[in-house]
Amino acid sequence: MTTADTPLAELLTSRIRDVQDYPKPGVLFKDIAPLLADAEAFAALTRALADRAAALGATKVVGLEARGFVLAAPAAFAAGIGFVPIRKQGKLPGEVFRRSYELEYGSATLEVQCDAFAPGERVLVVDDVLATGGTIGASLDLVKEAGAELAGVVVLMELGFLDGRGRLTPHLGGAPLETLVTV
Repeated sequence: MTTADTPLAELLTSRIRDVQDYPKPGVLFKDIAPLLADAEAFAALTRALADRAAALGATKVVGLEARGFVLAAPAAFAAGIGFVPIRKQGKLPGEVFRRSYELEYGSATLEVQCDAFAPGERVLVVDDVLATGGTIGASLDLVKEAGAELAGVVVLMELGFLDGRGRLTPHLGGAPLETLVTV
């Protein structure tokens, strides 16, 4: 399911810049820096994410390193709930749950602190892009391992041609996956 808010999608899309051949030749990078720099667009995005957190009954918002932090933290604040970062390996102190996963060009490991959630807390996972689904899938597994319940996932933009949505189905456990912009 995607969010059917055409004016919001148009506003957000108009502030996302295409960068050819970045980070390597043949890649069309979707740069959200202009969206973040635009007060109207960033506020609209933050409100939309906070509204989804409230509607889904989330008690925490999780942001994925690194651009997911920029989206999730203000949304958590606007919704009046806590924020939890999921970070790359070795960036969090204390005991952590860890999940490794495959990328298009190698592998990576994500972590969340073991005490990030009270048992049964409802979590909304927020990230900037859904591409192949590896990062989000590993994050969803970490949320469950840490004892939280997945309320849903909202991403700013989905690269539909990569079928990340299909790969996430086993990780969602019936929770909704929503996108604000599909490219």
